[in-house]
Amino acid sequence: MTCLERIEQYLKQQGVRYEVLHHARAFTAQRVAQAEHIPGKMQVKVVILRSGDQFCMAVLPAVAHVDVAAFSKVVGKPCKLATETEFKDLFPDSEIGAMPPLGSFYMLPIYADDLLEEDDQIAMQAGTHTESVRIAWDDYLRLERPTLAQISHRAYA
Repeated sequence: MTCLERIEQYLKQQGVRYEVLHHARAFTAQRVAQAEHIPGKMQVKVVILRSGDQFCMAVLPAVAHVDVAAFSKVVGKPCKLATETEFKDLFPDSEIGAMPPLGSFYMLPIYADDLLEEDDQIAMQAGTHTESVRIAWDDYLRLERPTLAQISHRAYA
């Protein structure tokens, strides 16, 4: 089963309305947002951090950058950005850089940036660099129950 199929099955089982978005191949969340003609703050990106042997998922708007110090404070222990080599095996159904922000799929704790609360919807990559899924922010909160905190630098307009 592909990552997109897993996401669709999950959302259907939970009664969540969603839209699948197909776009030109894009390797950054900002480029995905451009290809989908949506604001960069609505497109989410996943950043994987680690503290010792524990991996964590940070979910941020495409236009934001993770603040590792703030993230570490929220987690309660020192964290660092994980390398692709370190985390690639955690996401066997996804291309590197196209992982969905669904920690429940990968048994990872999720920390979502509070900037995401500014929009009613989010768009997430669905395991490839050509597919995304749009859902209501409230549905994402209900399903994934992320810890909400300020985990990004506030340097965008």
